[in-house]
Amino acid sequence: MSLRPFSAHAPRNDKLESIVKYLAFILSVLVLSPHISFAQHYPFPQHVQYAKGSIRPSHLTQKQLDGQVTSFYNQWKARYVRKACNANDQCFIWFEKPGNKQCVSEGQGYGMMITALMAGYDHQAKTTFDGLYRYYAAHPAKKGELLMSWAQNYQCKNTDNSSATDGDMDITYALLLADKQWGSNGAINYLQAAKALLGDIMKYEINPKTYTILLSNGAEYDSEDYYDTRTSDFMPSHFKAFAKATGDIRWQKVTDNTYRLFAEMVRHYSPEAGLVPDFIQNVRHPRPAKPNYLEAKYDGAYNYNACRVPWRLAMDYLLYGDSRAKTMCDRINKWLRATTNNNPDNISAGYSLEGNDLPKRYFEALSFIGPFATSASVDARNQQWLNHVWDYLVAFKMKDYDYYDNSIKLLDMMVISGNCWKR
Repeated sequence: MSLRPFSAHAPRNDKLESIVKYLAFILSVLVLSPHISFAQHYPFPQHVQYAKGSIRPSHLTQKQLDGQVTSFYNQWKARYVRKACNANDQCFIWFEKPGNKQCVSEGQGYGMMITALMAGYDHQAKTTFDGLYRYYAAHPAKKGELLMSWAQNYQCKNTDNSSATDGDMDITYALLLADKQWGSNGAINYLQAAKALLGDIMKYEINPKTYTILLSNGAEYDSEDYYDTRTSDFMPSHFKAFAKATGDIRWQKVTDNTYRLFAEMVRHYSPEAGLVPDFIQNVRHPRPAKPNYLEAKYDGAYNYNACRVPWRLAMDYLLYGDSRAKTMCDRINKWLRATTNNNPDNISAGYSLEGNDLPKRYFEALSFIGPFATSASVDARNQQWLNHVWDYLVAFKMKDYDYYDNSIKLLDMMVISGNCWKR
C-alpha cells in the first residue's frame, strides 16, 4: 500500500476546514476577551508560613479565618469598586467621604493590592485589577507622568497635579504582585509598568541626599519641606520587593535610613510607647511636626497617618524576618497591652507620643485597631491578645465605617490570616 503524495490540487476536505476555522475562532476569543478567567499562580487562600515565632489567631480554624476574609472582601468589593466616568474599561476605589473627591491614589493602591491577592477566590480579579490600573494610568500627575494625581472629583478630573507617595508605592507593589500572580505576557505588562513607575518614584519622591521619603512630587530641593517625611509612607517590605525587581540598591538605603530615623524618634520622643508621629520635620535633625503642619493639630502625634505604621512594620518582619521591624512592634505591643489592660475595647483613635489618649478620641477606629492587631502577630507572647483583637476587629460592620477604615481592616485581615505572600 502506497501513500498518496500531497497535491495542491487534491480535493478539499470541507469538514476538516470547518473544524480548523472553529478552533481558530475559539483561540481568538480566549486571547481577546477581557472576561475570560486567567490562571493564577498564587490563588487565595495561600496560608503563607511567615517568619519564625509569628502567629495567627489560634481559637479559629484556618478555614474559618479564610471565610471571614472572603465574606468581608465580598462586601468591600461590592461597595467600593466603581466604574469610571464614560470609561467602561476603567474602575476606581470610591473615596466615600463627603466633598468633591471620588477617588484618591492611596485607595487605588489598596484596591489593586487587594484584588491581586484575592485572585483565585475572585475569578474576575484580573479584570478588576486591569480596570483599576487603567484608571491609574489615565490620571497622571504633572511632574513625573507615571505618578498618579492624588485625587479626582466626581467628573473624573484631577483635583490638582500633585502626587501622594504612599499611593504610588502601593500601586507599584500591586503591579509586582500582579506580575507574580498572572505573569506579564497579557495586554498589560505589569512588570514593565512597575519598573517604569519605580523610576519616577525614585526621581520625584525620594530625597537623593538623605534617601528618605518625600511627601510628594511637589517637594522642591530648595523648599522648607524637602527634608520632611510622612511616617506612613515607610513600607520596608515593599522596598525589599522594589530592590529585587530592579536591582537598585538605593531602596536598601531608603530602608536603612528610615529605620534609623524611626529609632531616633522613638528614643527621644516615645521611649515607652514606641510610637512615631504622622509627620517628621527635618530628617537631618528630626522632630515631630508642629500642630497644623500639613493636615491637623495632631500632625506631631500618632494620628490617622502614623496609625498604619505597625501594619507596615509587621509585614516586614512576617515576610522578610527583619529584626528591626520586630523590635519596634514588640515595644508597641508591650505598651499597648499595658495601656489597654489587654482589652481591645480600650484602644483609642490616636495617641500622643508619650502614649496618652488624644482628647475626645475614645471611639473605635479600624484604621488603628487593624494595624495594632497585625503587629501582635509577630510574637507568640501576644497569642491571647491577638485572638481578642481579631474577634473585636471582625465584629465591626462595614456600614458603620468609611473606605479608609474598611480597606485597612481588610488588608490587615488578609495579613493576619496568612494570606499575604512575598513578591
